[in-house]
Formats: sequence, structure tokens, C-alpha cells
Amino acid sequence: MSKDREREETIHAFLEMVAQSDNIVFFGGAGVSTESGIPDFRSVDGLYSQEYDYPPETILSHTFYRRNPEEFYRFYRNKMLCLTAQPNTAHQKLAELEAAGKVRAVVTQNIDGLHQLAGSRKVLELHGSVHRNYCESCHASYDAEYILRSEGVPRCTKCGGDIKPDVVLYEEGLDNRTIQEAISFIAQADMLIIGGTSLAVYPAAGLVDYYQGQKLVLVNKTATPRDGMADLVLKESIGELFGKIK
Repeated sequence: MSKDREREETIHAFLEMVAQSDNIVFFGGAGVSTESGIPDFRSVDGLYSQEYDYPPETILSHTFYRRNPEEFYRFYRNKMLCLTAQPNTAHQKLAELEAAGKVRAVVTQNIDGLHQLAGSRKVLELHGSVHRNYCESCHASYDAEYILRSEGVPRCTKCGGDIKPDVVLYEEGLDNRTIQEAISFIAQADMLIIGGTSLAVYPAAGLVDYYQGQKLVLVNKTATPRDGMADLVLKESIGELFGKIK
């Protein structure tokens, strides 16, 4: 069988699975957002070594945030706050499928809020959101626009305390309630679609182990450590693939 024919049959099998399922959970990573123009901060583009003295994983750590908050926020504003980005076809189709009663939950490692902007209602954000920020002293809330417009370390207008993004930094633990809810949805799903993630970041990647069904689909342009356990593996653009769902 030719590679083109094999690819067509795999896509057809995926579309059939979606059509036959009414308890779908989508588990997504950075590759979902890159198609909306949000860069994956782990990708090597040469800019980090020119503009920053530390790798992004170091800057986005709890230790670095505490020791060097001004440099943290310089990186955070430049690289993590992409507030003009818009949902792509994958975000939009997932919202449509949820409205149709087929997708029960979106579990995401992304912090950009694009699933909610597209209309998805049940979104479990494993790593938090740039749209939620809080004063570490009085717990007043601030939106992402406030952080973007501020300079240096953003301060609370009520008490003058430091404002911290509600995102999970390296060395910080994930929210236990969010993890437990994600496990519950994944364990009960009749179809689990994993898209745009290399499944390399734990503990999030370990959530796959809770799936008990027979329709595990991996959509990623590069290989993942879990390809061998999947029922279908598609090395496709996730937006283009989801655009084929009727």
C-alpha cells in the first residue's frame, strides 16, 4: 500500500471513530497553539541565547521567579503573553463537538485560554492560565492586560504587593483538584485524542495511563514515547485534521 493511501485510510479511521463516539476527551499541548501563532518556548530559535542569559526552563522556574522577578517578567511578557492570538480550526472544532454532546472535556497543558475563547466550556488547565493573576499579599485578581501594560514586577493597586501569574512554574506542583478531574474524565472516555504534545512533561503525560478505552489517538508531527500503545497515530497538522470532521 502506498504511503498516501495508508495516510488516507488512517484519517478515514480517525473520522469514523469521532463519528461513533459520544464521550470524547481531548488532551492537548503546545502544538495546538502553535497553529495560532503562539511559539513553543522550548523550540530553539536562537533568540534566547541572544536576548536572555538563561534557558527558558530556568527562567520559568519557581526559584528564578523568587530570585530574579524582573528578568522573569521580561521573558514572560515577551514570550508568554500572546494576547492577540486567535483560536484555530482545532480549537473551534472541539468547541463545536462539545456543543454537539460529543466532547466531554478538554484537558490542556497550554496557558493561553484559546479553548475558552473558541467556546469550549469544560476546559481543565493543567498548567494554569495567563489570564488569571493574583496579588501574593491580598489575593486581588488581575487580568493579562494589566500584566502586559505593567513594567518591572507588577504591583497590586490595592496593597502594593507583588502580582504572580496563576501558571504552574517549574518546581511547582499541579493543582490536585484539576488533576483528579482530568483523571476522572479520561478514565470514563470512550475516545481519547492526544494532540500537539510530545508527552514528555510529567506528571501531565502520565494522565494517558488512566485511559481504559479502545480508541486512543495520537496526533503529533513528531514521534512520542506512547506511539506504540495508540490505536491510531497521525503525524498531521492538528488544525487541518480537525477541519475534516463534519
